[in-house]
Amino acid sequence: MNLSGTCYVQRRRLCALTVGLPPRDLELSIDCNHPEDLDDETNKPIFRPRFANCSCCRGRSGTVSGERRREGENRDRSNLALPGVQEELILEIAATGTPVVVVLVTGGAVVIGKWIDKVQAVLTAWYPGEEGGHAIADVLMGHHNPAGRLPITFPRRMGQLPLYYSYKPSGRGSDYVDLRGEQALFPFGYGLSYTTFRYSNLKITPKAIAPGGSVLVSVDVRNSGKRKGDEVVQLYLSDRYGSVSRPNKELKGFARITLRPGQKKTVQFELTERELRFLDKHLEYVVEPGTFEVMVGGSSTTGLRGAFKVT
Repeated sequence: MNLSGTCYVQRRRLCALTVGLPPRDLELSIDCNHPEDLDDETNKPIFRPRFANCSCCRGRSGTVSGERRREGENRDRSNLALPGVQEELILEIAATGTPVVVVLVTGGAVVIGKWIDKVQAVLTAWYPGEEGGHAIADVLMGHHNPAGRLPITFPRRMGQLPLYYSYKPSGRGSDYVDLRGEQALFPFGYGLSYTTFRYSNLKITPKAIAPGGSVLVSVDVRNSGKRKGDEVVQLYLSDRYGSVSRPNKELKGFARITLRPGQKKTVQFELTERELRFLDKHLEYVVEPGTFEVMVGGSSTTGLRGAFKVT
């Protein structure tokens, strides 16, 4: 297992990752954040994948190297790809055929299209703190089943920014000349675990209400995998026609549930005037008549759909 980095926190992570791993399966590579920090003869990233069953690369979007601050407060980068030669290291390791897991230590979205199809998994650790090494190790070794969900959208390319799920409709299409189809690499609300979940039996009651009324939305969620895990059930609401331009969809509720393999649970949400209202052109809260579309699922792009009316 390869970890790039030399700071003391990284050494703690390396120690944490030794739990449950044979010594020959673990290997530490040098810090390779900046090309000028490397010498072609002596400091070229060295790793021996023939001795490893799995490789883990740690990608950092920001770093402090000695006295040279490359990114931080009041020091922003215009490029959202991993800095230095980190991407080259990932590609070189992946080219050996060794299974690769990339751990991203970052405070925001990273453009990873150059190598995402070459690796087996990506774990976004954010800035996990002093105990981050143990938490990362628990997830990578399978001791903990993760259930985190993205609070932002990961773009495919930097030119797409700003990119967010709750955009307002406009006269332009969503496709680019050189990028068609699904725009987000990983959408808002997206996340994986070591099990899977299936949604069924979406119910919306009643199908029509008066302004000031409420709607009950329920859905069945079943753990269709082989491990106990948590699912974050998300409800999105779309008001397609309004007196002012309305977002394409809005997150109006979510619930985190724990399910054993094969277990099913019914999750309920109540939509009241608070979830249906918006500010009109006079900056007053209103609930306007019309059709509201409901989507319930595991992210902002997938789920079961239904609708109800406000009369």
